[in-house]
Order: sequence, then C-alpha cells, then structure tokens
Amino acid sequence: MLNALRRRAETRKTSDTLLAGTIARARQPAFYEKLGVPDTIDGRFDLLVLHAWLVLDRLHAQGADALSRSLIDGIFVQFDEALREQGAGDMGMGRRMTKMADAFYGRLKAYREAADEAALADAIVRNLYRGDAGKVEAARALAIYAASARESLSHADLNSGAPDFGPEP
Repeated sequence: MLNALRRRAETRKTSDTLLAGTIARARQPAFYEKLGVPDTIDGRFDLLVLHAWLVLDRLHAQGADALSRSLIDGIFVQFDEALREQGAGDMGMGRRMTKMADAFYGRLKAYREAADEAALADAIVRNLYRGDAGKVEAARALAIYAASARESLSHADLNSGAPDFGPEP
C-alpha cells in the first residue's frame, strides 16, 4: 500500500513538472507576436490544448496512462483556478467546466485525427484562430512547428517530467 501511495505521489510530481513545462511553452511570446495567436483567455486555452495534445500523444506512445491521467487532472485544476480567478462562482462552475472539457477533448480529437500538416493547419484555423481565413499562413506555420515539436518529443522519455518541444517557432 505504501508503494502504491509513493508511486502515485511520484506520478503527481512528474505530471506537475510536465504541466509547468507545457504551460511555459504555450505562454512563449513568439506564438502571440509572430503567429498572431490572440493573447486572450481563449487564445491561451487553445495554445495550451495544442501543447497538451503533443505531450499526451507522446505519453500514449510510451504507455504512460497513469501519468497521462494525472496530467489531464492537473490541466483541469488549472482551468478551475483560472475560472475562479475571473470571478466564477460555485453555481456556474459545473456548466463552465463541462464546456471547457468539451472544447478540450474536441480539440484533442481534431488534432489527433489530422493526418498530415495540411489537415492539422485546417484544424488549427478552425479551433485556435476561430475560422479566421486571414490566419491560414499562421496556422500552417503553427502546424509545421507542431510537427517539429512532435518529432522532438518522440525522442524524449517524459517520465523524467521535462518536455522538450524543440525550438520555438
């Protein structure tokens, strides 16, 4: 029993480190300044989801299901805290969290199903840029970045807790 508790604590510590690295990358100014990601709650959410997809995809490939679940739990704790900081009360939290979960899992599905960079760019335009036709080139650049980050992560053992996304866009 103590070993199970110890493993759970280690998994949580690793997932917290992965989450911090994922958030740090998603908050890099290059995404907002060079690629025109809106520096809004929605823009930050979508960029975090894109990076979470990259990490979760790698964790799935590693067979790290417990770590993946712990990372998702940590992400939703962050969402909850962000909503509360914005003044959301307990009465509406369930509804808001359901909407965020639907958006989160919908985007993960769209990115996972993208067969190539062009399909990923289309998914990015739809989700991250909210269908803005003027952002097609930025979406392509972000899709190229995501493919490069995915390649960098494919060589990493995320059990160490340090996601290496490679170079910034």
